[in-house]
Amino acid sequence: MNKEHVKYEVDPYNRLVLIESCKATQLPKFRQVLEGRFKLDKKNNLTYIVKKPLSKDTPHQVKLKGKWALTKDNDLLLTLDKFKRESLGDKLTLKGQFKKATKDSLDFSLTTKSKENTQSTYIIKLNGKWQADKYNQLTFNVRKEKGKYDILTLKGSWQLDKKNQVMYTYKKSHLIRKQKKDYVLAFRGYWNIKTKKRISYSLDKKGGSGFDFKASFSQFRSNYIKYKVGIKTQAKSRPKNSIITLFGQWRIKKGLGLVFEVKNKQDKPYSIKFQAEVKLTKKDTITLMLKDTKNKPLEAKLELNHRILAGEGETFIRFLKSRKESAVFIGAGFGW
Repeated sequence: MNKEHVKYEVDPYNRLVLIESCKATQLPKFRQVLEGRFKLDKKNNLTYIVKKPLSKDTPHQVKLKGKWALTKDNDLLLTLDKFKRESLGDKLTLKGQFKKATKDSLDFSLTTKSKENTQSTYIIKLNGKWQADKYNQLTFNVRKEKGKYDILTLKGSWQLDKKNQVMYTYKKSHLIRKQKKDYVLAFRGYWNIKTKKRISYSLDKKGGSGFDFKASFSQFRSNYIKYKVGIKTQAKSRPKNSIITLFGQWRIKKGLGLVFEVKNKQDKPYSIKFQAEVKLTKKDTITLMLKDTKNKPLEAKLELNHRILAGEGETFIRFLKSRKESAVFIGAGFGW
């Protein structure tokens, strides 16, 4: 007696399809389109909840465990494990769009259709953390059991909007139709300067999720900080340069030291902290040899006019004059 072989696939409307065939001949015996919805647990295991089982033999839910990846069209691809059943090992493609990115999740929207031809859209939420790979591409590490991760790489380039927010723009085919449409995934975060050749974008205050970009060039001026970051979409391709320019204002504050204030999406300023050796000149300027927060030189020299250091900066200028020293070191917690 020939054993039956069960295979799973997903139709263009994100409905799970069960295909049963004879294992010896691989000829299809029957094909069932199961109306329902996908959902994810905290470990990103996928389950398909069947809305209306076709018969008593039709399952009410199907658990689908495997490895997550992205297709070239930015759809979710799940390659099912072969661990327990020979029926697994299939590749399931969930067609949809990136909807929202937070510090520890990626929302993906799916559109499905009922037998009555009514379409509906819902969200599945992948849990994990964001990072940048060695090519400065944006990646999402999908959390798995035992501290493991599946890596989703957002192919293509990214850029900043007018509020210094990282934006990932991509094209993909519309459901069923072959027309291409532009989509944007926005990341809300905060910039920080690591070294002369590294700049990071943190999605949470603890710094556990975010992008640490390698740079080939950096520049510090009175009203902006500029980094040049090369993004490689393929291992052998030439990098496409992306210029990160943060506009803002330098300030000297008690308890913080030297900071560069930039604005985020909500127009609220936040501070990038620096340390520096400061010297007062005779030309109404101060010269700063910038260092990172670990007191390592950034190999950057900055000259600022007295007048741009309003408020507490003016008090600091008077402090410099009273000290009559060639240079003063300022950093976090420095007071005068």
